Amino acid sequence: MGKVRKKLRTRAVAAVSVVSALGLVVGCGGSDSGGTGGGKEDGKTTITMGLFGVMGFKETGLLDKYMKEHPDVVIKADVAGDEQTYYTALQTHLAAGSGLKDIQGIEIGRAKELSDTQKDKFVDLAGAAGTDHFLPWKQSQVTTSDKKVIGLGTDIGPMAVCYRKDLFEQAGLPTDREEVAKLWEGDWSKYVAAGKKFKADSKDDKVAFMDSSSGLFNAMIYGNSQQFYDKQGKLIYETNPVVKDAWKLASEAATSDLTAKLRQFQPGWDPGLANSTFASTVCPAWMLAHISEKAGPKNKGKWDVAKAPQGANWGGSFLGVMEKSPVKKEAQDLVAWLTAPEQQAYLFKEIGNFPSSQTALEMPEVVDAKSDYFAGAPIGQIFGAAAKEIPDEQVLGRKDGTIKDIFSQGLTLIEAQGKSPNEAWKTTDKRIEKAAG
Repeated sequence: MGKVRKKLRTRAVAAVSVVSALGLVVGCGGSDSGGTGGGKEDGKTTITMGLFGVMGFKETGLLDKYMKEHPDVVIKADVAGDEQTYYTALQTHLAAGSGLKDIQGIEIGRAKELSDTQKDKFVDLAGAAGTDHFLPWKQSQVTTSDKKVIGLGTDIGPMAVCYRKDLFEQAGLPTDREEVAKLWEGDWSKYVAAGKKFKADSKDDKVAFMDSSSGLFNAMIYGNSQQFYDKQGKLIYETNPVVKDAWKLASEAATSDLTAKLRQFQPGWDPGLANSTFASTVCPAWMLAHISEKAGPKNKGKWDVAKAPQGANWGGSFLGVMEKSPVKKEAQDLVAWLTAPEQQAYLFKEIGNFPSSQTALEMPEVVDAKSDYFAGAPIGQIFGAAAKEIPDEQVLGRKDGTIKDIFSQGLTLIEAQGKSPNEAWKTTDKRIEKAAG
């Protein structure tokens, strides 16, 4: 991918661009009459879209292509740079029943909340023609208790381990990606064990084995069907063995001085990439563009990608159609086309958005994809295999994103402030109870 594409994806991942007050109104607003802005007039059908970050449809010219193939359709897409700002405005418009677009983007961390509280405002896309190609777990994330599907999947974030070959070599660890994967095959505790060997044998005591314990925690929990909530929407993190085991192992990494004490995408992490202060990081597919940009040309070829101990997913989004839209049929056709295998494979090739379509995962553009920056790693195959390992059902909760962040903060208490795992758990538990109880 070129430098421009890397920057586009980085903005989407980090979600740090600032939207002006005017941009927010334009990006998520609508007509004062309560309409969606879409409609039919003079033989033309206008479809409006509310998007965030760099979902890629506008940036890669896909919307222009659709309009060229459908000359009677006009698409007006407003893009908010920051997802949090976008979602706050979306909630306001949903509550008011006005200012919505015909099509609205949905980030995975918001999927459950919208499915539970706003499902009647979205068109049911279950069983729509040509929409049976998605990974089962992807669609489960936007499926309501009564089997209504409020959106169609765009990208996903299957996970692997990105590592520095040169730093592994100087610590006596293998550097070939298949041999590296065998170090921790099937068990995240083997990843920590490799870290302990790295620490003991490294010739540079200033280089940590991994960037953060929270990255390890996230990878462990998101490879399972249930994390923080059960199917009935009850909080289960306190008793769920998946969460308890992830906390225990992440805490072990933190207290064993295996981490650089850097939370991903927080201050200090980018300089850590540039200055080679850690030798590995758990990385979803979309993170590769960020790493290659921030680590810079001097580290090209030093990074590689190995299969993770277990398939897991971090990130992704959807497109939903609003029930109130006067052009629901046309909007559904557009969403189905944008999320079709061919378009998903194209977006991956252009900007690195990894497909949620099973069919797209088998296309040459994905299967044959390799990364020059990451030493020619077959990223299409590595991340595609990870996506297929994830359980068919992913149970999300209303405050999943908030709870994930609180756990990351809790692990930081151990890494950066010297709190014991028990003390940090108690603090984390209180914060979750306050935020999501």
